[in-house]
Order: sequence, then structure tokens, then C-alpha cells
Amino acid sequence: MKANMGSADRIIRVLVALVVISLVATGTLSGIWAVVGVVLAGVFLLTSLVRFCPLYLPFGIRTNRVGKSV
Repeated sequence: MKANMGSADRIIRVLVALVVISLVATGTLSGIWAVVGVVLAGVFLLTSLVRFCPLYLPFGIRTNRVGKSV
């Protein structure tokens, strides 16, 4: 897997995940929306950690610099 996510993309995903987790923790999101939010936050955190988004592959999207693989 080659990295296809840039720094800005990773930071935005982590921030969104933290907001969703805080909404679930405070009870603002509950029920099925809390489950969906936690799963989405987990996916965002995981993809940010590995710098690879599988959804970008079929569309040929790269948010990192083309010459850099890290």
C-alpha cells in the first residue's frame, strides 16, 4: 500500500473523529447514530494512521505529493 493521503487530509480526519467521539461521549449522539459515528471515527483514525484510504484507489485520488511515498 502506497500512501495516498497528505498531511491536511490526515489532520482533518483526526479532528472530525475527535469531534464525533466527543459528541458520543457527551450523549449528543445516541442510539444508531452513535454506533455509526463511532465506526466512522474509527475508520477515519485508522486511515489517518496508515496514510492510506482505500476509497481513493478506484478514483485515482492522491492528496499527498506525488513524488513522496511517505
